[in-house]
Amino acid sequence: MNAIPQVEPWLSGTEAEALARYLAGGGWLTEFRQTRAFEEAIARAAGVPHAVCVTSGTVALCLALQAAGIGPGDRVLVPDYTMIATINAVLWCGAEPVLCDIDPETLCADLRSLTPPPGCRALMYVEINGRAGDLDGALEFCRRHGLVLIEDAAQAMGSRHRGRPLGGFGRAGIYSFTPHKIITTGQGGAVVTADAGLAARVRQLKDFHRTAPGIDEHDGIGYNFKFTDLQAVVGLEQIRRLEERIERKKAVYRRYQEGLDGLEPVRLIPTDLEQNAPWFVEILLPDRATRDALQEHLRARGIGSRPFYPPIHTQPSHRQYAVAPLPVSADIAPRGLWLPSSMGLTDEQIDRVCRAVREFFAG
Repeated sequence: MNAIPQVEPWLSGTEAEALARYLAGGGWLTEFRQTRAFEEAIARAAGVPHAVCVTSGTVALCLALQAAGIGPGDRVLVPDYTMIATINAVLWCGAEPVLCDIDPETLCADLRSLTPPPGCRALMYVEINGRAGDLDGALEFCRRHGLVLIEDAAQAMGSRHRGRPLGGFGRAGIYSFTPHKIITTGQGGAVVTADAGLAARVRQLKDFHRTAPGIDEHDGIGYNFKFTDLQAVVGLEQIRRLEERIERKKAVYRRYQEGLDGLEPVRLIPTDLEQNAPWFVEILLPDRATRDALQEHLRARGIGSRPFYPPIHTQPSHRQYAVAPLPVSADIAPRGLWLPSSMGLTDEQIDRVCRAVREFFAG
C-alpha cells in the first residue's frame, strides 16, 4: 500500500511548460517582468494595491516590521503558539518579543484581558491555519493602544474575514510560498500592504537600500532578498487557479469532518469553510501520550502526520520572552496533530486516514 505523506506540493501540471517557454525566451532568471506580474497577482488576491516578493515568509515578516519603523528598543507582542519564524523575525529586526497566550477556540492570539507592556509598538497577529480569530478585536486593540498590526498570514492565503482576504487588514501582511502552502514557489514570501510608502521601503530593504533600482548608490543599510523570475513563473501558473486550489483545500477538510464525525476523543478546531481555506487538517487529542501513540499507529500504516508546534516559551532559546503564564498554549500544543493535508489527496486516501484513526480508538 502506498504511503500517504503528511504534506506534499500540489503542482498545477502546467509549470514545466511555462518554465520551458520562459527559458527558451531568454529570461533573466532573477526577478524582472515575471516577478512584477506575480506581485500584481498577489496584490489582487490580497485585495491591496501593493505586494513585494522576497526570499521567504520569515524575511517578509522582518522587512514588514523594519519598514513600519520597528527596531531596537521596541517590544512586539507575539502569540506563544506559532511557527518559530514569527518570533525570530522580531528578534532579527532588533526588537524584543513578548509572548501572549491564545484563544482555545481559534488558537489565535487572545487579547481580551491583555495590556501591552511598556515600550510595546506592534502586534504580530498570526492567522493560524487560515483562521481570522478575533481579528476585529485585534484591530481595535491596536488602534486603542497605538500599535502597528502586522498580519502573519503565512498559512492564510485564500482565507477571508467579512468577505475580505486575510493579509490585507493590518499595516502590512505577509504570505509564504513554501511547498506546503496553497501557492508554492519552493521557497519565497511576499509583503502585502495598502501603504505605498511601506511597500517602497520594503523594496529598498530587499535590494541593498539602493536609491533606485540598478544604481549602486545607497542611503541606508539593505540586504539581498530578491525573488527570481523562475519562481514567479511557477507561482503565476498556480495563482491563476487560486480559486480551484482554495476549493480543493476546503473539500479535503470537509471530507475529514465527515470521516471523523462523532469520534468522541478527537476534536477538530471549529473552522468556517465559507471563509477559511485551512492550511492543514488539525486534530486535538486528550493528551500528549495519546497524540504520540496515534502518530505511531499511523506511521506503522504508512500514513504521515506531524505534531503541532511546541509553545514558543518551551523552546530553550526563547524561554525568556514569556513574562506571564501561558496556560492555553501549554495545554493545547502538546495535544495537537496534523493529519495528511495535501491538496492532491484523493477521497480514498482521506477515507483511509479516517479509518486508521477510528481503528486506533476502537482498540
